Amino acid sequence: MTVAEPSRTLIAIGSGKGGVGKSTVSANLAIALARMGKKVGLIDADVYGPSQPTLLGTDAKPTAEDDRLIPVEAHGIRFLSLGQLVSPGHALAWRGPMATGALAKLVEADWGDAELLIVDLPPGTGDVQLSLIQRSRPAGAVIVSTPQDLSLIDARRAVDLFNKMSVPVLGIVENMATYVCPHCGEASHPFGTGGAEAAAAEMGVPFLGRLPLSMNIRESSDAGRPPAVDGGEDAQAFATIAAKLLEAVKH
Repeated sequence: MTVAEPSRTLIAIGSGKGGVGKSTVSANLAIALARMGKKVGLIDADVYGPSQPTLLGTDAKPTAEDDRLIPVEAHGIRFLSLGQLVSPGHALAWRGPMATGALAKLVEADWGDAELLIVDLPPGTGDVQLSLIQRSRPAGAVIVSTPQDLSLIDARRAVDLFNKMSVPVLGIVENMATYVCPHCGEASHPFGTGGAEAAAAEMGVPFLGRLPLSMNIRESSDAGRPPAVDGGEDAQAFATIAAKLLEAVKH
């Protein structure tokens, strides 16, 4: 007798360009949601720059059963990454069909009782995004951007893609907004501040919150223990955004 799998809510995390902290936000939101009592799976679909094994601090390889991948567990969530399927440092020189086929394997893996699937997409608006939308139909998308104009130009393109494909944009996250000097305590804004919030208002998209440019986030991420795991001020920032995201999904 086959046991029916629970219905899952799939949330895509995207960005118009690389380097805005999308993968870090994805990992910490997934962990924050798990700490709120949700059963969460995280898919690293960033084909050419998979970073979740590093962010989550494990190089464990997924197993397979009945031709389905079994996700690896870390920090209270399950995850799969294309980075687990290739040797470290090796380039994935894949054309579109190979990338989208690999994505399907990750989405169709044995996610058990996971209620939420967070998908860390590659930057941009290409084959992987279109394939996910057409084959898996996310419940919604979150766009990550820094406050600077150059990033926001591309964030608008990402919002436009999901709008055109009739996927609700659940909100925009402004990352790397404020830097607080650890020595003098003075706050500065290397990339500006408020730009993503203003762009969200202009596009009629919810603004989910602002994250700092934080040495702790960088060091914890490099060490494979995202700050959402341990609590503290940075963890609270992710928890606040995760709570708003859950509310957006319900509506």
